[in-house]
Amino acid sequence: MRRSSGTPGTGAARRMVRVPRPTLAAALTAGPVVLDGGLSTELEARGSDVSTALWSARLLRDDPAAVVAAHAAFAAAGAQVVTTASYQASVEGFGTAFGLDRAGALRLVARSVELAREGAPDAWVAGSVGPYGAALADGSEYTGAYVDDLTVRDLREFHRPRMEALAGAGADVLACETVPAAREAEALLVEADDLGVPVWLSLTTVRDAAGLARTRRGELAADVLAMAADLDVVLAVGVNCTDPAGVPAGVAAAATSGRPVVAYPNSGEGWDATARRWTGTPGVDPAAVPGWLAAGARLVGGCCRVGPADVRAIAAVLGRA
Repeated sequence: MRRSSGTPGTGAARRMVRVPRPTLAAALTAGPVVLDGGLSTELEARGSDVSTALWSARLLRDDPAAVVAAHAAFAAAGAQVVTTASYQASVEGFGTAFGLDRAGALRLVARSVELAREGAPDAWVAGSVGPYGAALADGSEYTGAYVDDLTVRDLREFHRPRMEALAGAGADVLACETVPAAREAEALLVEADDLGVPVWLSLTTVRDAAGLARTRRGELAADVLAMAADLDVVLAVGVNCTDPAGVPAGVAAAATSGRPVVAYPNSGEGWDATARRWTGTPGVDPAAVPGWLAAGARLVGGCCRVGPADVRAIAAVLGRA
């Protein structure tokens, strides 16, 4: 239930007083929480065209009902947190695609929170803040090469409008996700701290020869996530859009920060940005989830190509189905 209050009636009859819903931060301290799966790929599976540079963000204007239905499907599968269709949204992207000015673009970003609430009224809403590379729509969030040409200040200025719009629309937390490099992680953390909005920071990682999790730019994930250790606005840190086999290494790295850990891998397939198709073999094994929990994960779900059926299986393992 969303937060609400009851008012005592007159005479013998009284209205039931509803207990306020706990914050997501409180829920994470109490036990595991189920996150949704890959919203954009679920929309694609349902027949939506997500092939443009905006990915699923196009549907915020062109087919909001489809977005609501996808959120509802994840909630029905047991997701306690749903993530908005704003991963690839930006002022610049909406300006180019739709001819919107800054104010119009930010209203559309805020709309993503409203649609998530409509589709999953009993869930916490995470405002998706994808990396700078996502807005380039060239797959560069999986290399992080763009950070070499940008300063922390540049990255903060890019992310700030969307973060403000999502927070202003009432998102319970901002999901700073699929972050490929330390410089962008720093920018997002500093910006969140200045804005005073709750966030989780999630890196996209690979394993090195020693089995340690590293960012796509080669930095040790544990070193990057350590930047979040002393920031009160950080609800969780972890990994996403990584191969399921790499989750234990990512969770271990995140756990060293002392923060609750978030883990939501992709299906195991990889995105070929040139051919614009998924390659490899899909498969998220729910039997692996207890191991993630034992390593410290508290917020668990899926990313690209992880659908409601997968989330239902994860929820069953967590006892949330």
